Amino acid sequence: MVGAEALVRMLQAYKVTHMFGLCGDTSLPLYDVLARQDHGITHFLTRDERHAAYMADGYARVSGKPGVCEGPSGGGATYMLPGVVEANESSIPVLAITSDVATTSRGRYPLTELDQIAVFRPVTKWNASLDDAARLPAMIRQAFRAMTTGRPGAVHLALPFNTQKSGTDLAEVWAEERHCTFPSERAGPDPDAIAEAAAVLKNARSAVAICGGGPVIAGAFDELKRLADLIELPIATTVSGQGALAETDSLAVGVVGSNGGNPATRAVIDGADVVLFIGCRAGSVTTERWRSPGKDKTILHIDSDAMVIGANYPTAVAICADAKLALSALADALEAGAGVTAQDGIRRAQAAWDAKLADFAPLAASTETPIRPERVVATLARLLDDDAVIVADPGTPCPYFSAHYRWPRAGRNFITNRAHGALGYALAASMGAHAGRPGVKTVAVMGDGSFGFCCGELETLVRYRMPITCIVFSNATYGWIKAGQNAGFGGRFYNVDFNRTDHAAVASAFGVKSWRVEDPDDLETVLRQALAHDGPTLVDVISQPLHEAAAPVSEWVA
Repeated sequence: MVGAEALVRMLQAYKVTHMFGLCGDTSLPLYDVLARQDHGITHFLTRDERHAAYMADGYARVSGKPGVCEGPSGGGATYMLPGVVEANESSIPVLAITSDVATTSRGRYPLTELDQIAVFRPVTKWNASLDDAARLPAMIRQAFRAMTTGRPGAVHLALPFNTQKSGTDLAEVWAEERHCTFPSERAGPDPDAIAEAAAVLKNARSAVAICGGGPVIAGAFDELKRLADLIELPIATTVSGQGALAETDSLAVGVVGSNGGNPATRAVIDGADVVLFIGCRAGSVTTERWRSPGKDKTILHIDSDAMVIGANYPTAVAICADAKLALSALADALEAGAGVTAQDGIRRAQAAWDAKLADFAPLAASTETPIRPERVVATLARLLDDDAVIVADPGTPCPYFSAHYRWPRAGRNFITNRAHGALGYALAASMGAHAGRPGVKTVAVMGDGSFGFCCGELETLVRYRMPITCIVFSNATYGWIKAGQNAGFGGRFYNVDFNRTDHAAVASAFGVKSWRVEDPDDLETVLRQALAHDGPTLVDVISQPLHEAAAPVSEWVA
């Protein structure tokens, strides 16, 4: 068997059923094997490699399985980088395979030659070149082990042209099945650290937990709710942590931080004496540049990555472990000890929601034009089922949906690229999410800046007839930057505005059923039609720009 065939068989052994990618000269042997073999892998042809990586990312987030993307050498490898770095920094396992020039051509100036290992080294958890076909199966196993264990992340494999055509021993083709899903080989907590944390929480007067993406990745939903109920612990989240606990839960505070938080949710953090970070890096957005919580709090920190703990706050108790195992052990310790006094957490959480909803309600019902984003959020919340998946780009969509869409169940129902915040993520990630969870409605929400980055993939959306609804907030500006210029630089706007595009007309040209909405009174009718259609749809909403809005971004409010 040749190397390309061994690669495909190894992917089969790891139960890979979906792959996203784009063809190229150096990938011809691999594509020939994919064409000839009965491998059970659905290959989605994308329009560029960046979106192949975003699709693999979205797929992994909803499926619990590593996402796989592939592309050719040279430009294909460089185009893939934005998606790979986003997945890696978001702790999402993505296997990026880039074919490469033959090892015998290196240094002889062949077309598309690139030191792929050097390029991918800083943006992956692990990467290698498959120079020896005999070692290919073992290196695939190493890639899946690296992706799924410890803190999950992205890996990269370069696949030289001659390796694809060289011989490999069939006996070496086998998989470690525990690495077919993530996280695998979970690390348990130190019992002494659990006992220390339990003692701090028992004596706390007003503790609060802040959940990052860790509990969602770990699937620690039941364990988190058990702990919260046990000691009446309010649960706040980062944007990436939404879904750790249903936001309709009586102990849910909602999002905190500079993107999606508000004074009421910040008050819960500022009023706490103990803060428990769970799978959270305590970075600049979550903590409003390390101002909330203040350094006077007692900090407990659970994370699977030891380097995260204590990076930004003096930490009283460090628990380096998988969030699911750590939360279960912490709840066990609290139950086994002496009685715990409830901390009035329900009242504190409810006060935060009451204040937030009081501000939101009039904006959500506004009949102003251009249409307020709050009205779009409120309308979708009424129309979508509880299991719907919403994928939001940064810019206009992220702060509004993270702050105001009240997620009715625990789980991965909201996806946004919070690691690096590149525009153009939502459309492709929504296609990956649909492939991974085809039985639910998926909605991609983007600004018109993002639309310009990704509209070529509308053809992919139509070709695979995915019933995804796209919503474009159309305000003819790079809104986040303009709002920053407005708030921090005296409204001196420079080079942030562009001409308005008829996004509905563009989408229609690709074959997407589309609408344009300017009147708020038409919004619900159009969204109902778009969501009910059995194919891809797009709604172009002429919307209020961020610099004129009441967006939940603390730097602008201040």
